[in-house]
Amino acid sequence: MREVRNVVSNQATQVSGEALAPLALKPEHVALVTGAMYGVTQSGTSTRIFAGAPYKSGGKTGTAQAVGVRAGEKYNAAHLSEYQRDHSLYTAFAPVEAPTVALAVIVENAGFGAAAAAPIARRVFDYLLLGQWPSDEDMAATRAGTSVAPIGTPRRADEVPLTGAGLPPVALAPVPAMTATPAQAQAQPPALRLAQAPTRSSTWPR
Repeated sequence: MREVRNVVSNQATQVSGEALAPLALKPEHVALVTGAMYGVTQSGTSTRIFAGAPYKSGGKTGTAQAVGVRAGEKYNAAHLSEYQRDHSLYTAFAPVEAPTVALAVIVENAGFGAAAAAPIARRVFDYLLLGQWPSDEDMAATRAGTSVAPIGTPRRADEVPLTGAGLPPVALAPVPAMTATPAQAQAQPPALRLAQAPTRSSTWPR
């Protein structure tokens, strides 16, 4: 048996530890999606947010409507009440080469994905993969919805435990920067080689 723990109440719920049957996905399809999602962080909608990250991640920004828009009308958040504004979405995984973290972030009524959800995802990855806690100024910018890549000097995550979560501090070794020579790149799996190739993600809808 395994458990799912609520980080707010610290309540644990037991779940089955049996692995689910693997999905019948074709490797070339997995490689295509992996490369496209990696491209989002390199030349797409979350490029500025993941600038300078010493690890490779894949992601996809998204926007969910809270209210409908009539035909012929244009969406304008400034003309709507907060509860009517779009929700900010971001799904992501990291590191690209051998993912250990997958997440989905939803920030209600906060605009498109790169405005609020993707910056939060970057900080979660930095916390889990690098053992870093955002600086106070970066935390303030993220809460205000004005952050992109982290600013200020991060603190060690093991020195700042999650408030009220009842969880032990995180102490993870930093992930080294991932680079490859042309020869090494050719020796990498097709999915990773595709992930390093240019993509058209910057032309996709947000």
